[in-house]
Amino acid sequence: MLGKLFGRSAGSAEHPHALPVPRRQRGGVYKLEALGDARVLALTEAARARDWAAVKTALAPFDLGHEQAVLGQLSVVDGLEEWIVKAADEDKGDDELRATALLISGARHISWGWDARTSARAVDVSREQWQTFYERLNIAEEHLLEAAELRPDWVTPWRQLITSGRGMSLDDHVQDARLAAGLRRDPLNLDIHLEWVSHLQPRWGGKPGEALEFAQKAFAAAPDGHRLGCVVAMARIEEWVESDRRDCLQDPRIRTELREAAERSILHHAYERGLGWQGDYNIFAMALSLAGSSTASNVFRELEGVYTEWPWVFMSDPQKAYSRLRKAF
Repeated sequence: MLGKLFGRSAGSAEHPHALPVPRRQRGGVYKLEALGDARVLALTEAARARDWAAVKTALAPFDLGHEQAVLGQLSVVDGLEEWIVKAADEDKGDDELRATALLISGARHISWGWDARTSARAVDVSREQWQTFYERLNIAEEHLLEAAELRPDWVTPWRQLITSGRGMSLDDHVQDARLAAGLRRDPLNLDIHLEWVSHLQPRWGGKPGEALEFAQKAFAAAPDGHRLGCVVAMARIEEWVESDRRDCLQDPRIRTELREAAERSILHHAYERGLGWQGDYNIFAMALSLAGSSTASNVFRELEGVYTEWPWVFMSDPQKAYSRLRKAF
């Protein structure tokens, strides 16, 4: 079945839009492109070609107001910020299209802003970098707030606004209100929860243990088979990122917690492998590996060599790190 999901049986009934497995791989490992879906690839290619008509057509199968994974694919398209809102303005009177363009532009400006800031420590970011960062985030805020006003049912603008607010160091009450707005629209939304786990990290002003407590409480309220289990795994990864000890997750209690979270979420029979499900599995693969849990082998086996940059981006060479830990289990 997994072969079909990854496109080994092109046009299969189980995943008719699956992209074929790349022929060139490094040690049987390859990066997931366009969420492994031909429709997402068509969408990003239309965006790179600056073809608004083609973008509108390619957007038909998706609901960007609720599908963060697809929105994330558009947010990294270079140059998108230069034309998409102007193109949508030509469709005068169509608030739906304008909201969509503003949402995409907002997400893109956040990604573009972080490109300018880089992942360096705050003390190592130049004044010019900070200025560009804030300028781009300001535009993102403007566009996302307008999109949220035009489409009050959408959740993705609020997830993006948490990110821009974190980058701009907005007051806690503003961030809390954005979290509440997102959760009112989708109480079990994984992307909102993952973003809040990042927001609560000490490097962003949070308190040690705060993110883990938030994650554990959220997952406890989720039904069996829900992907919200990933928030617990991500909180543990963030704990590892913040720690000076590379073996900080090597604890029997943590191994048990992560194994149980995996078994009640991604490894549960009720878990649904939606678009981009490989990202959920990669989060658990990294967390379980860092904890030294043998359950990591089950997760790697299901992935069949597919890795996603997130969360391996926390390591110097994501693909090499994935390969090394995959072989270890």
